[in-house]
Amino acid sequence: MYNFRTDLASERRDIYQKANNLNKIEGIETEKEEINENIKVERVKITNEEGEKAIGKPIGNYITIDINKLKIAQDEDIQKAAETLTTELVKIIDNHVDKQGEILVVGLGNLYVTPDALGPKVINEIDVTRHIIKYLPQYVEEGTRMVSAISPGVLGTTGIETVEILKGIVDNIHPKLVIVIDALASRSIERISSTVQLSDTGIVPGAGVGNTRSEISVKTLGIPVIAIGIPTVVETAVLVNDSLDLLIEKLQDEAKSNDYLNRLKEEDNYEEIKEALLPKDYNLIVTPKEIDDLIENMKDIVASGINGAM
Repeated sequence: MYNFRTDLASERRDIYQKANNLNKIEGIETEKEEINENIKVERVKITNEEGEKAIGKPIGNYITIDINKLKIAQDEDIQKAAETLTTELVKIIDNHVDKQGEILVVGLGNLYVTPDALGPKVINEIDVTRHIIKYLPQYVEEGTRMVSAISPGVLGTTGIETVEILKGIVDNIHPKLVIVIDALASRSIERISSTVQLSDTGIVPGAGVGNTRSEISVKTLGIPVIAIGIPTVVETAVLVNDSLDLLIEKLQDEAKSNDYLNRLKEEDNYEEIKEALLPKDYNLIVTPKEIDDLIENMKDIVASGINGAM
């Protein structure tokens, strides 16, 4: 198993293909769609155990929505991204639950750590209906779906594994499906807070930064789990590796290239860079200085996308 150090299925596929000099991986199907000049959708489907073993992700569907120029996004750009998320989310929900099935939305993360605050912030914007349908049914349209939401906190502040909290909730309110929102790690600077990954295979919180917690999935909860994740951090090794690529491209543009630089550019130097940084504990987890604004934009996209799908 590779040390992918990324939660994104599309990145894991690319890393595996490059490392093994492959054009395609058996058991993995890919489909791409361009929504407009700033929004692109890539659908990765793992169909068998060979594909699962190759990239370390369970059999299922993984949809990546890439949103360019999010730092300067206008309201109409955010709305279009939310509509794209709604479209993809509806397709997945319809595969697992009927139009009336109750849904529990869970926001993972720590509200007081900005790169990890996406989940709790989204929960504050979700249109919850369970209590209204239960106690004030005369005020809701017939056929309105029951939606409940919770932000359970993190193990460091609660002392309880998130999956243990969710098991108690699921056993008591009996939703038909769970949607989990969490911050992810990426192997690309460009993807920080500009990519949304949807999957119907659940999630392992903390896996992308080496702080793996108990799995949240149909195996542990007994009902389907859809995960919505946004990369908000990268490792220093990723930062250095991407910066090295940019430096080599600059030198090549200035006609300063040689065989060594060409070979260096073709290789993935992440592991070598990481090995050099680890002895001094320099392989930090980093996030951009604009993370506050980026989290707010992504919170609006995810919350609007989920509310639209309900």
